Amino acid sequence: MFLGLDCGTQGTKTVIVDEGGTIRGVGHAAHALIETPSGKREQDPRWWVEAAIAASRMAIQDSGVAGADIRAMAVSGQQHGLVVLDDAGTPLRPAKLWNDTETADQNAALCARLGGPETWEATLGIVPLTGYTVSKLAWLKETEPETFARLRSILLPHDYLNFWLTGRRVAEYGDASGTAFFDIRARRWAEDVLALIDGGSGHLARALPDLVGPDDVVGPLRGEVAEALGLSTGCLVAAGGGDNMMGAIGTGNVREGVVTLSIGTSAAAYSYSDTPVTDPKGRVAAFCSSSGGWLPLVCMMNAADVTSRAASLLGKDVRVIDEALAESPPGAGGITVLPFLNGERTPDLPHARGGIHGLTTVNMTPAHLLRAMTEGVTFGMLAGLTLIQRGRPRECIVLIGGGAKSAQWRQMIADATGSRVMVPRTEEGGALGAALQAHWAWAKASGAPVALTDLTGQAVRMDETKTCAPRAAAKPAYDEAFARYRQTVLDIHGVDVI
Repeated sequence: MFLGLDCGTQGTKTVIVDEGGTIRGVGHAAHALIETPSGKREQDPRWWVEAAIAASRMAIQDSGVAGADIRAMAVSGQQHGLVVLDDAGTPLRPAKLWNDTETADQNAALCARLGGPETWEATLGIVPLTGYTVSKLAWLKETEPETFARLRSILLPHDYLNFWLTGRRVAEYGDASGTAFFDIRARRWAEDVLALIDGGSGHLARALPDLVGPDDVVGPLRGEVAEALGLSTGCLVAAGGGDNMMGAIGTGNVREGVVTLSIGTSAAAYSYSDTPVTDPKGRVAAFCSSSGGWLPLVCMMNAADVTSRAASLLGKDVRVIDEALAESPPGAGGITVLPFLNGERTPDLPHARGGIHGLTTVNMTPAHLLRAMTEGVTFGMLAGLTLIQRGRPRECIVLIGGGAKSAQWRQMIADATGSRVMVPRTEEGGALGAALQAHWAWAKASGAPVALTDLTGQAVRMDETKTCAPRAAAKPAYDEAFARYRQTVLDIHGVDVI
């Protein structure tokens, strides 16, 4: 048996799978969030530990297997977060998360100091965006200098959980890509970038964890942790990775032609590539994958949260979205919504706010407004797909997250993209990916390596009842509405989304 643990923004999910990739047990536990109007989004790392224990024990109980039967585990963690530890390995403050926008000014200053986006892309293959880890370190130095002086370790959320599990401070290539102080082509830390923050003292470089490959084992569980989780000290901890990297594995996105589109509170679109896919404008996150290649990705901070809030304003739950999409035509009667309720990452507009454009006495109906909200989110994702694919062939879109539950939204995405949309049978893509990576690393460590594509081929199964084929007759209307969305963003913010 193998356990995958996915530590996200809203909670921790766990799955236990057998050697054939069948899910035998699941567990979950919620997280609290520290949130302020300033853009602060933080969590106490201790909450992740508590949730990991609760979710893992729930999965073991649900599976009916003994904890000693679990040979390996891996962690999927929300990307870009900053955990800083002192000499004793204790967190010095709450972790700043991926969707924290308090560091926008520091990010802009850092980008300029290295010569602008084109220089970052040429040097590291990636351009820092607000929310990436590097600007959090600059923010920490400026706003909490005493904490900055005391930091001895810089970890990402999944790195911190690996540290708690094994006592080792390591980072994996895929998740490390999202720090913006990592060279995605050479797969090594970029200490020169950290020198921009600490003045070349080496303080931050000395705090970096060691790097490990995606199929490496970090170590066995510590005794007290094994007892807390209900596992044995013989359980190995694999490298793990960022939630998007694990989601790619958990959706079979480990070969070219497959695109994963995740619609939750935020949305992400990513596609495996055998070669680096970079963007000098910084719109594409040129990450490494956690399967040996690269994973160009775009993230939209505003997704299902926009549609659920819109539904609640009408006193309805999210089921009203399907009703509205069924009742209204593509294009929402001319309404265009820019869904930037919390700023936005793609396009990079951290200070933007949402807007509704094109309202008339004719189109101002609940159905049109709900459709326009959903289309606004969808068009952001459509722009992202265009950026990461760069003309490469697309075999299918694998849809995950809360948005995948909407039949009408699935069909909208198929129609607007012209691609077949598929939904996995399990909703736990990140946790499943972590479990499969654990199996992959365990097999290598055991001297009987297996191909990751073989493991995903067994375990990743689609729900055929939710597959949507594109309807060619609907695409022209979506093309027109998308063009209107693109022009509205350009007119108001001066940015082209593709």
